[in-house]
Amino acid sequence: VQLVESGGGLVQAGGSLRLSCAVSGTTFVINPMGWYRQAPGKQRELVATIAGGSASTKYADSVKGRFAISRDNAKNTMYLQMNNLKPEDTAMYYCKTSTREGPFSIWYDYWGQGTQVTVSS
Repeated sequence: VQLVESGGGLVQAGGSLRLSCAVSGTTFVINPMGWYRQAPGKQRELVATIAGGSASTKYADSVKGRFAISRDNAKNTMYLQMNNLKPEDTAMYYCKTSTREGPFSIWYDYWGQGTQVTVSS
């Protein structure tokens, strides 16, 4: 399973970015997926998740109303549209997928390499 993020960069406060996460090597359509971020000196935190199948979504309180997670099953790609960015959104952003594997259907997590988002004030 491979995940490749793209779309990060430097943006001024109030600006927008769209992150992409291209997934290969797994049955994308049924896998739950999510975006996480980690700022320097801080723990990695959940930003948003999207379920397989129903594609129901959940967001961290800090990004509700500003970020939107989506998936295009035909392209095996997940997106994070980030609007009204704030300096506190500065972090490395990672995508994650989870798959059930093996005879006991154990969950495994796979991560991308991350894409840097920097928001200047």
